[in-house]
Amino acid sequence: MTLVEARELEKTYRTGEVAIAALRGVSFSIAPASFVSFIGPSGSGKSTLLNMIGCLDPPSGGSLIVAGEDVSRMNARASARFRGAHIGFIFQDFNLIPVLTVFENIEYPLLMVQNWPARERRERIGQLLEAVGMAEQSEKYPHQLSGGQKQRVAVARALVTRAELILADEPTANLDRETAYRIIALMKAMRDEFGSTFIFSTHDPKIVSSAETVYTLEDGRIVDQTTNGASHG
Repeated sequence: MTLVEARELEKTYRTGEVAIAALRGVSFSIAPASFVSFIGPSGSGKSTLLNMIGCLDPPSGGSLIVAGEDVSRMNARASARFRGAHIGFIFQDFNLIPVLTVFENIEYPLLMVQNWPARERRERIGQLLEAVGMAEQSEKYPHQLSGGQKQRVAVARALVTRAELILADEPTANLDRETAYRIIALMKAMRDEFGSTFIFSTHDPKIVSSAETVYTLEDGRIVDQTTNGASHG
């Protein structure tokens, strides 16, 4: 079974007369409950690829199947609905809403995309606060938290809608090394507990070693795939 399948994905950005190829014929497949990393230098196409998998940016060519749906053919409204139902996001700058508490930040996606009764919302958020080790901080505001705590809240928020797929673009970029390891370990633990697939991009080779499958991008192409330490060229 496959959760994400890309076939010959292309992405070209046009600026006036100039066409820039961000992705060139990228193909891969990712199974449910995977822990996958895309790595590569700046400008290699990592963020573009994550934005496409997250239905934030349509491909210029090829096909992209996510959770059984051909998202490459969806219009903006269908893409937004699909994102809300299937995908959670973790951002490198946390993207927490400053005027909301930790509890309210995690609750926000439920209020936006799903009509959950208040009691069910409280139970789900309570479960996730425990899981990410933030139960004691639920009434605090983002400015009262460390970077690592903010990213724990962001992980809980990404999982709250029971998303099958969690996308994290450089989720440890603004964290110190030790905190970064803890966040990656937390993401892996959440995958094990809730069965969501995590796809993240990173520059950090040490963090890459936590991934079960690593795709290396260069100039918009996948140049290497490594699984559990075995290279497939």
